[in-house]
Amino acid sequence: MDLLEKYVHHHSSPEDPLLTELDRQTHLQVLNPRMVSGHIQGKLLELLVKMFRPHDILEIGTFTGYSALCMAAGLDEGGTVDTCEPDDELQPLAQSFFDRSPHGHKIRLHIGSALDIAPRLGKRFDMVFIDGDKREYPDYYRMLMDGGLVRSGSVMLADNILWYGKVVQSVAHNDRHTQALLEFNRMVAEDDRVENVILPLRDGINVIRVK
Repeated sequence: MDLLEKYVHHHSSPEDPLLTELDRQTHLQVLNPRMVSGHIQGKLLELLVKMFRPHDILEIGTFTGYSALCMAAGLDEGGTVDTCEPDDELQPLAQSFFDRSPHGHKIRLHIGSALDIAPRLGKRFDMVFIDGDKREYPDYYRMLMDGGLVRSGSVMLADNILWYGKVVQSVAHNDRHTQALLEFNRMVAEDDRVENVILPLRDGINVIRVK
């Protein structure tokens, strides 16, 4: 962590001790631990939930559950975070921390592809956090917008949208991740049904509001 990052952390609200422990266990137990949302992005998600006050939240890509816990912390009682994770090996770690959190009862963990699960939930979501397989981002967007899973005023947050700066570099013909993210960003920018802004936080977050 460089000096500027330390400054940001020091002058932001402190991380919940349970989330600190989850971050540590993620780094000890899981491959690619950098995929965890972390303190600053997690606090942003919590505050956005408190500001927008959604009732139904969809998360695409649970990983070890850090971001789901952050959103649940900001969620009013009676609200729900439906979070979808295709890797069943991550379920025990994530669920163990959900069970220990005072906000864990707001979270419903679904194992499988969000493309299969989300349409079957029978909900229109007020907020969606997209952090799943980058190759499927365009499919997630089509599912949400064309499948009736969001409404006017719904907010979508798409993570890793700058993809380590690869979106402004030459793209290899077999780099499906970057190709899909470029397509996703183009789809959003050209869609008159939404308005958006890309925040350069960590690896980029595309904040999208349905008109």
